[in-house]
Formats: sequence, structure tokens, C-alpha cells
Amino acid sequence: MRYVNKPVRKKDAMSLVTGKPVYTDDITQGSSLVVKLLRSPHAHALIEEINTERAKKVSGIECVLTYEDVPESRFTTAGQSYPEPSPYDRLILDKRLRCVGDPVAIVAGLDEKSVDKALSLIKVKYNLLEPLLDFRKAKDNEILIHPEDNFVSLVEVGADNKRNLCSSESMNIGNVEEELKKCAHVIEETYHTKANNQTMMETFRTYTSIDAYGRLNVISSTQIPFHVRRILSNALQIPKSQIRVIKPRIGGGFGAKQSVVSELFPAIVTWITKKPAKMIYSRKESFTNGSPRHEAEIKIRLGADENGIIKAIHMYSLWNAGAYGDHGPTTVGLSGHKAMTIYNANAYKFDFDVVYSNTMGAGAYRGYGATQGFFALESAVNELAAKLNMDPTVLRMNNMLTESSVGKTMPTYYNEELKSCTLDKCLKKAKEMISWDEKYPCRDMGNNKVRSVGCAVAMQGSGISSVDVGAVEIRLNDDGFYTLMIGATDMGTGCDTILAQMAADCMDCEYDSIVVHGVDTDLSPYDTGSYASSTTYITGMAVVKACESLKNKIIDAGAKKLGCSVEYADFDGKSVCNIKNNESISLIQLANDNYVGSNNYLSASESHYSPTSPPPFMAGLVEIEVDKLTGKVDIIDYVGVIDCGTVINPNLARVQAEGGIVQAMGMAMYEDIIYDRNGRMLNDSFMQYKIPSRLDVGNIRIDFESSYEPSGPFGAKSIGELVINTPPPAIANAVYNATKVNIRSLPITGEKVMMGMLKNA
Repeated sequence: MRYVNKPVRKKDAMSLVTGKPVYTDDITQGSSLVVKLLRSPHAHALIEEINTERAKKVSGIECVLTYEDVPESRFTTAGQSYPEPSPYDRLILDKRLRCVGDPVAIVAGLDEKSVDKALSLIKVKYNLLEPLLDFRKAKDNEILIHPEDNFVSLVEVGADNKRNLCSSESMNIGNVEEELKKCAHVIEETYHTKANNQTMMETFRTYTSIDAYGRLNVISSTQIPFHVRRILSNALQIPKSQIRVIKPRIGGGFGAKQSVVSELFPAIVTWITKKPAKMIYSRKESFTNGSPRHEAEIKIRLGADENGIIKAIHMYSLWNAGAYGDHGPTTVGLSGHKAMTIYNANAYKFDFDVVYSNTMGAGAYRGYGATQGFFALESAVNELAAKLNMDPTVLRMNNMLTESSVGKTMPTYYNEELKSCTLDKCLKKAKEMISWDEKYPCRDMGNNKVRSVGCAVAMQGSGISSVDVGAVEIRLNDDGFYTLMIGATDMGTGCDTILAQMAADCMDCEYDSIVVHGVDTDLSPYDTGSYASSTTYITGMAVVKACESLKNKIIDAGAKKLGCSVEYADFDGKSVCNIKNNESISLIQLANDNYVGSNNYLSASESHYSPTSPPPFMAGLVEIEVDKLTGKVDIIDYVGVIDCGTVINPNLARVQAEGGIVQAMGMAMYEDIIYDRNGRMLNDSFMQYKIPSRLDVGNIRIDFESSYEPSGPFGAKSIGELVINTPPPAIANAVYNATKVNIRSLPITGEKVMMGMLKNA
């Protein structure tokens, strides 16, 4: 392999570092209507009256839309394959307002000044309703978030809007209660994770226009172009054939842009006025009405025998969907199915409720629910180790999936067969890298400073089995270079680059001979989108298949030119050769000939899906320093060792890992969305919402223990989401090893550590 497993520079690297216009707002600089929203100041209210007459008279205002002016078709903004598991519980504009910031009216005008003035002149009379802000009290509460009769759930996910349930389910494997009775040690604790904002550099933004054929054109910063087309069709009640979606470069997504957020509002304005429109979310809007991680409370019962062999695991996940159910039924499943799978046990039980409340609606975020589950279960495993006075890495080695588990069925992971795993090697290497045996559990550094270590392991998936689809088309152009048409969305992860690396090796050509064309729903082959860690594994295999198909066509065309049968023709990437007489025709000549006369234009398109979702694995170990006078925690060193199958691009994989670890450190130690008693978010800017800087994360070191996944392209699995799962429980474990304080509710603040030490004193 010339390019796979090599640190090839990203296709778009120079454009990005030199500031070339590549993002939505860069390439849509022409005149357009400015679109903004009047948002609800109340967490729960009904619009009794809304007067827009004065606003409409403002100079430069094109339109002011209320719930009376838009379709009454319910939909979900969750970017998921049809039929979407998330309930259809939204309208573009609704008379019922379910959280602070819910849209009340859409205003479009020639400039920002006139739009702001018009917004201030809209008069609304609200009927204030009692808000339901505590998601722990939401199930079967008399306050209903969605009392409407046209609430729709296309998939049976246990949704019941008359009980404030977005989703509910229970799974049993074996008899947990009987196993727990026989256990010598049982950990029974509750863990709490907050909603987290993705804080991508580029906020939500969309540009819309009508083309020469009367079709709605949408240029948007999105991870899900094809789903955007369907969702807009549902919401606006226009045929999908009348919508075209184009994705430019994305300035970060991390799952936030797996939902339709900004697209709806300029789209309806353009469809009504037939004029171009643009909406750019402010940072405040992205904080208060984006698509953050779900807040969760997870109860764990974990049982083991006297030797620490885990016998039973019970997880109950209570999920706060907020005002709307986007991604609620699907994220919650990963909290159990991913977290529990990593450990061998005799019995498992996983049940969950996803409930509505009058807080901001949640959505997808890197890790997609597994992150919350791993914080809870890995913390419980660490507490079990402490109870047994056992090294937590040893406890894991005795219980987790290892290389010897390959070939076994994973009952909690949809009965899939494990085909690749080097998690035990990952943990061993991580221990060596951080000098675990010398540093565990802690060391007194003097001056009231203690250094300690903590650990966690995790897994994820590679696409959604039997659901995700990836497709590519590869074309042979004149002069013998190739165009790779993809439907997958590069959001900074480098998928354009790694797919080109695979294509170059498949076609035995230079990397620069592969030109990648990004997503345009009119031109690109269908792809479900960039989420669920699917691109490398799913779309990558589509690349392999398409290249193989095109190679066969090249050989066939070359054989005809050479006057020989196909079995005597061979292609080495530069020419087709008749192996009987060594006559050959160059690829350049063949490509040029195929653009003339009766010759065939050579192209191949293939799609791929997988009935399985092979898990990548990671061991994460951390060293921290705790100031016992203040409780302040500083990260000294973080080591991550990853099994993602074959590493396609070591540089990009390492950057993916480092970025995910930093995000997880933010979740673990800093990020803390807080509402006041009226449901207004208090930390709606970077002044109040703290994320870690480079100075806060210490040293981060990444290494790989490759396996070979037989169902993946070149043996590859995913890496993008896995890397965010280990830091929260590992840091919590290190805090315990330093202070004997178990922090079960994130974020881990100095105040919590200090109060815990005082309580233990």
C-alpha cells in the first residue's frame, strides 16, 4: 500500500490554512435577505395574540411570518434514515412554545438593522403556563409538553406524548436479580451528566435561493445533506424533487449539524418570497437553541464475586429530551448497548426512559449517548475495584473483551460477532506509556499536592448496522486522472482525504490523481451522512467496490483496444497490458480515446451497507494533580491507545483522538449548562460557558494497537466518536485515588472535590 496507513496531507489543508473562501458565509456573499427569529422569553406558553403590522411597515422588511403563515406539518429535525425513530413533534412555527428561545416569528429584510427594528415592534400576548424543568419529575407529570393529538411516531420506540415519554424500552439477558443475589460485592450508584454544547467554531448557517428552474437551492453547513432535503420537504410540504442541498466546507459539527437547525427559516422565506435569504445563528442562539448532548441520569447495579469477576450489570438511563425528541430514542440506546458490551457477564438488564421537559431540545453529540453510559459504568467498575482493593486495570483485564474474545457473540450488542479486538494490548501499552505500576494509586508531591492516576476503557461502533448506506462514483477522465464523487460529508475529519487514499491504492495511481468532489444532492451518490462513525467503514468500502468495478471496465476497454481477451489483459495503474505479447496501451491514451467517437465513457458507482457495526476499542489513562487545600484538579498527562483496525491516515487519526479527548475533558471538568427557575439558560456565551484551552489539558499522547477488521476497507474500523468516551470516568477515578472522593455528577469541580474531602474528614 502506497497511501493507506500513511500520513498524507489533507486535500483541503492549504485552502484552510491560507484562508481561502470555503465556508458557507464565504461563498454566499451576494445580496440576500437577512433572516432572524423572534424567540420566546418563556419556557412554557401559548401565543394568544401576535401583532406584526408595525413590524411589516419597517423600511426594508420583506416578510414577517407567524404560525398562521407556515405549513402545519409535523416533522423531526433529527438527521436519521427514514422512517426516523425520533417522533414527529415539531412545526416550523407553533402556537405552543416549549422552551425559552422557541421561535415565535420569522423576520426577513434587506439588512440587519431593519430586521432588528422589526423584531422589536412585534407585539405578542402570551398565556404563561407552568414550566416543567426537572426531567426527573417529567414522566407522567400533569404538565404535558406535547399535548397535541397529531403527535406522530413512525417507529415503535415507546413514545407516549400523554406521559411525556419520547421513548421507553427494556432489555433483559439472563436473570439479573438472581445473579445479584449470589454476588459477593454489589455497587449500586447513580451518575449524572449534564447537557454539553458542541461549541464548533462555525455556528449554524444556511443560504437559500430559487434557481432558474424554480427549485429551492440550499447551501448549508450540515453533516446530513440528503436528510436535510427530506426534512425540508416534510416541513415545507414541497416535493423533494424541488429541493437541492449543497454542502461546502464545515467549520466543525461534532453531531450538532446532524440536525436541521438553521435551514428551515431561510428556506420558508425563500419559498414564499422567491428571493435569496441567509440565516446565521449567533453564538448565543447556538448555545440556547442548538442541538446539545442529552442530560442524563444513569443508575447502575453492578455485581461481582469475591474475586472481582463481574456477574451482572443493570443500567437504567433517564434521558432529558428537552422540548423536542430529536435523537432521543437512538442516543439513549448506546448508553447501555455500547457500555455493557465491553464486559463479560452472566446477566444484563438495560431499561430507559427519554422524557420531555421545558428545556432546550437536545440532539447528537460525538459519542452519541455512549459517552454518558461509559461515564456511569466505568465509574461503577472503578468503585468496584476500590471496594475489592484491586488495581482497576487488573479488574478490567479479568472481565473485558480481549483478543481472545474474537469469534464470540456479543449478546448486548445486537448479537453481533466480534471479529477484531486488541483492547487488552491497548490497556497494556497505555499502562507502559504512563508508568501506571509506578504511579498507581497516588504519590504525595509535598506542598499539599497529590498526583494520581485513573483509567477507563471504551468501545463504539462503525456505522449503524443494516441502516447506514454509503455510495461513491469514480470516473476516469481524459488524461487518466479520476474524479471521486462522494455523498459523505467532510466536516474537518478528513474523509475526503482518506477516501482518496483508499481510491489511490485501489487504482494503483498517484494520490493527486484522485480529485474529490463534495456533496451536492443533485450530483452526488446517496449517502446517509457523516455521523455514527460511518464514513471510513461504510463509505470506504463503497470506494473499494467502485474502484474494483472501474478497474474491470478499464481492463475490458483496454483488452478491446489491444485485440485480446479479458483474461490476458492486466492493469497496473498506468497501462493495460496484453500479457501474451507484452503489447500495452497507456491509461492516458485509453482515457482520451474513450472521449472520442463510439468509445465508452468509463465510470463506476457502487453503494455499501453492513449488517454489522464492528466496534473500535480504546484504553484511556490519566495522571492528574490535586491541590488538597482547594480541590483544584490539573491534568498532567493523558494516554490513549486505540484499536481502530487498520489506521488509514495516522496523522488524521491522531488529531481525531486528541480533539475528542480535549472535548471530553471539557465535559468532565468544565462544561455546566445551568437554567434559572424560569428556564432561561444562564451560561449562554463563552464568558460563562467554560471549555478547556490548550493550557488546561496537559500532555496528550496517542498510540495505536491495530487489529484487522475483515468486513472493513483495508481492515479499518472507525475512530471519530470512540475517543471521547474515556476521559470523564478516568479523571473521576484519578480524583478518587488522590482524595477518596467519588464524584458521580459532572463536571468535576474543585468545589465538589473540596466538599467531598471535608465530608470524609
